[in-house]
Amino acid sequence: MTPAASPPSARSTDHPTLGDVVAVLDRLYPPGQAEPWDAVGLVCGDPAATVRKVLLAVDPVAEVVQEALEWGAELVVTHHPLLLRPVHSVAATTAKGRVVHDLVRGGSALFVAHTNADSARPGVSDALARVLGLEDLHPLSARPVDPLDKVVVFVPTPDAETLVDALAAAGAGEIGDYRRCAWTTTGTGTFLPGEGASPAVGEVGRVERVEETRVEMVLPRHRRDAVVAALRGAHPYEEPAFDLLELAAWSSPQGIGRVGQLRRPLRLAELADVVAAALPHTAQGVRVAGHPDDVVRRVAVCGGSGDSLFDAVRASGADAYVTADLRHHPASEARETAAGGAPALIDVSHWASEWPWLHGAAERLAAELAATGTTVETRVSERRTDPWTFRVPSSGGLVR
Repeated sequence: MTPAASPPSARSTDHPTLGDVVAVLDRLYPPGQAEPWDAVGLVCGDPAATVRKVLLAVDPVAEVVQEALEWGAELVVTHHPLLLRPVHSVAATTAKGRVVHDLVRGGSALFVAHTNADSARPGVSDALARVLGLEDLHPLSARPVDPLDKVVVFVPTPDAETLVDALAAAGAGEIGDYRRCAWTTTGTGTFLPGEGASPAVGEVGRVERVEETRVEMVLPRHRRDAVVAALRGAHPYEEPAFDLLELAAWSSPQGIGRVGQLRRPLRLAELADVVAAALPHTAQGVRVAGHPDDVVRRVAVCGGSGDSLFDAVRASGADAYVTADLRHHPASEARETAAGGAPALIDVSHWASEWPWLHGAAERLAAELAATGTTVETRVSERRTDPWTFRVPSSGGLVR
């Protein structure tokens, strides 16, 4: 008898699907952390397709797509969105339409992680801070943590562990990287079952005293209904006693920008040299506002356009601020607002300030997929997509 043939495999078992890769990217850079106006996530591609190679770049432009297709990448991950504003057409007669057509024809998908990658930890500004040698990093403009509640419940001591397990399974007790976190103490509970009650402990009409454990666990507010349902389902009492408290909001370790300390103080001119050496070459180079001999210890950074964060920079106590796209009036006002105490400004190319994130993102993506038993080859694009190509120093006379 001929053995039954095994069904053909839909894909190689050691490579993920596009859907698998997107799931990992969404964990690393949660789309819910993107700004409301942003456009992040999968732009084009079949979630069932197999992904072997991933190219990462700052900009989703034609030359990056060409590099991806020449290399054979099934996925391009970019920081900047392709379709940030609503469109009614992706016809190949437009620049953005041609990018979509080239990707689809070449069998490559496009995924965007923009302001969600700015806010994530580690994210875009973490990478910029690290290449500049900053330590003890904190968000420049922190996001509030997701709203939290705390459940406090009283349960007979023999049933306490079972109840904690049920609440944890419903989403309670998560604090950072720790799970099933609970605080417990014991005491005496007392109650009088009335007519019509069916007490699990005690008798109708007689005061009962029971050794009980007080259990306290935090929970995300969006899991409130699920946790309360689990509490009622796992608790031995007909009418369990519990409190549900809304906790005050506080800042999370995530947010836009970072502020940190240099390993040793530097003159502003020295810090500018560090910035120039740490970032890829651009025609713009590095522009500085401040005295070259000013001493810098604390530095704020923001990958991409950062002149909306001047208030946060001043509040952070930073001696210098490294960012991109500084405009004349905001920069001038920032230097004048707190004369004598205003931070120095170091302005770099938008593309260059975000480029360091790509290497860390590639490493984290590969590592997360490897933990699931799948592999991808990653590459950071070698195309410089900064739009400026050369600079001519001004040679006009000094205006007094």
